[in-house]
Amino acid sequence: MTRIITIARGMGSGGRTIGKMLSEQLGFKYYDKELIRLASEDSGINEAFFGRVDEKLKTSFIRKNGVYKGGLIDPSSKDFTSDANLFNFQAKIIKELAEKEPAVIVGRCADFVLRQRDDVIRVFIYCDEKTAIRNVIEAYGGNEKDAAKLIEKTNKDRCAYYKHYTGRSWEDARNYNICLDTSSMDYQTCVDIIKGYISIIDKK
Repeated sequence: MTRIITIARGMGSGGRTIGKMLSEQLGFKYYDKELIRLASEDSGINEAFFGRVDEKLKTSFIRKNGVYKGGLIDPSSKDFTSDANLFNFQAKIIKELAEKEPAVIVGRCADFVLRQRDDVIRVFIYCDEKTAIRNVIEAYGGNEKDAAKLIEKTNKDRCAYYKHYTGRSWEDARNYNICLDTSSMDYQTCVDIIKGYISIIDKK
């Protein structure tokens, strides 16, 4: 039976909204930014450290062989508050939540972190630039030029973050069970498609 739905999403695609709708309609818990707080509480590391590297990499940190392998760095190590260990703690929380209760988890490479589980549905939400710009302006204000820059930067950050910790391409459909384009369908239709897929899978 499906217990976890992971949502990877392009900026302005409505992925977060779809995730919330899914959690409400399925009766699943919803986790997004709260993962940062939970990781901070678990590690004892200030939440601000996690916020600064939330789904993005510091250019000074980028290195080879950064793919997540599990485990945590010892508190006595100078690398205890490194970006790698911040990711490790978030991954630890994601794994613990997956064991605890059915949940929708947004972003943070959750699809990869939970790759060894067979009760996870991995979803990628995207849309065309025009739709993304419209949605970003509605949510944050500003003009088309500023919205386009924000979308480009955010998606570039997410792509680099995903590549670094997973060794995979963020936009590669092979990483996901379902890829949905919200420039051609409304959010409830996306939710219905995901729920329908879950229903089919759970009957097997």
